[in-house]
Amino acid sequence: MSEPFEILFVLYPKFDQLDFAGPYEVFFRIANVKIRLASPDGGDLETESGLVYRGMEKLADVERCDLICIPGGGDQSAMMTPEVLDHVRRLSADARYVTSVCNGSLILARAGVLEGKRSACHWSFRHLLSDYGAIPDDARVVRDGRFFSGGGVTSGIDFALVVAAEVFGETTAQAQQLIIEYAPQPPFNAGRPETAPPEVLKAFDAMFGDALRSVGGFVPQV
Repeated sequence: MSEPFEILFVLYPKFDQLDFAGPYEVFFRIANVKIRLASPDGGDLETESGLVYRGMEKLADVERCDLICIPGGGDQSAMMTPEVLDHVRRLSADARYVTSVCNGSLILARAGVLEGKRSACHWSFRHLLSDYGAIPDDARVVRDGRFFSGGGVTSGIDFALVVAAEVFGETTAQAQQLIIEYAPQPPFNAGRPETAPPEVLKAFDAMFGDALRSVGGFVPQV
């Protein structure tokens, strides 16, 4: 039997749990896949929404992986230290696939991994990719060679299915889609600034605008 395909999710305090949970749901049932969870300090950590994840490996102790995936989050400070970025570069250099969801791509970009590469990101942070030499792409899922990225939050499921098709074949990917009954029919068409009605953009600004602007995020105007 061949060695398992190792997928490493790099988590950190205040990461967005759905950025991780969507891809995890797609990958964990696939035969001969080993999923590892690591964080800068190891141990337990709390997500952006207050959920607690326990028993992380310490990132420095991970020697290798076949696929590295970094989810997004509202506070990425724990990932932006020189030591942690060095580990991101080290693991990305040897991985077969380097991936991210949402603004997790900013961590890869800050590590210098995405220089000259096209990448997706949450729409509010996408413009920041160019600050680190990456090429912002507004597609929901982006592939540039061995680099795969998903846009904001829910795109993590689409991203994971695309990766699963690449690594394990389309039939396996579609079987995962079937088991999770992924057949989206959103009740509203407000998932992107380009389609959200003016009253929704106004409410969005009132709820999230100040926080996004404080970290350099884009806030659409009515």
